[in-house]
Amino acid sequence: MPTSMPNSEQEPVTLTEKVEEIKEEVQPTTPETAEETSSMLENIVSFKNVNVYQKKILVLPEISFTIKPGEFVYLIGKTGSGKSSILKSLIAEIKPQGDEASFIGYNLLTLKEKQIPELRKKIGMVFQDYQLMSDMTIIENLMFVLRATRWKDKTAMLNRCEEVLSLVGLATKDFKLPSQLSGGEQQRVCIARALLNHPDVILADEPTGNLDPITAEEIFQVFHNINKSGTTVLMATHNFSMIDKFPSRTICIEDGKLIDSGV
Repeated sequence: MPTSMPNSEQEPVTLTEKVEEIKEEVQPTTPETAEETSSMLENIVSFKNVNVYQKKILVLPEISFTIKPGEFVYLIGKTGSGKSSILKSLIAEIKPQGDEASFIGYNLLTLKEKQIPELRKKIGMVFQDYQLMSDMTIIENLMFVLRATRWKDKTAMLNRCEEVLSLVGLATKDFKLPSQLSGGEQQRVCIARALLNHPDVILADEPTGNLDPITAEEIFQVFHNINKSGTTVLMATHNFSMIDKFPSRTICIEDGKLIDSGV
């Protein structure tokens, strides 16, 4: 029988609400502060006997795992196994319970609502749904995020946009609308957007779910290139052929338990 969650769960947060929350932050993250934060942590993620709920139903009982700075970890499992629930617990969209649940130095068990924008600012999030604003060009989409996170210097903002677009191979696409890009190119924009504020970690939820195999391979390569630069990556995926081509540590969710490859 499913176990009911004792405390009420937060409702899913919309993109607009996330942006409004992020606006509470004062200063943009720099490469130096991001590197300093990561280097000080023994673990980016540390879960010990954690219960993860979704819609007040216990989906993952007493799970334990850690992720160290600089790791690339795949999170795999059947649809409905709890992959997205783990990611949602990390971004404080749902509240975990247990002995220990820390993420980039934040205690998720006692995290206050006013701390959530600060936490999310240190995370780059990439989803299957691109969530790009269709009436804005690519550069305008990226500039919007920088303004929301309190960047002030327009030259610095434009330079940062150019940097992240170059990292994902879209340096010449900055003035196109999302509708003028292929699905793979739109996903690259999402990855660029996730990198804007020099995040400590990238969380990706089925980032190649809507892409053809060739484009999916290109996107996986982009993620692994980002990881080689030192950024931690946790990716939930069903794309086993890409895992074979780009092997890394894998955590499998099966019957409510975590099976860790340890590689």
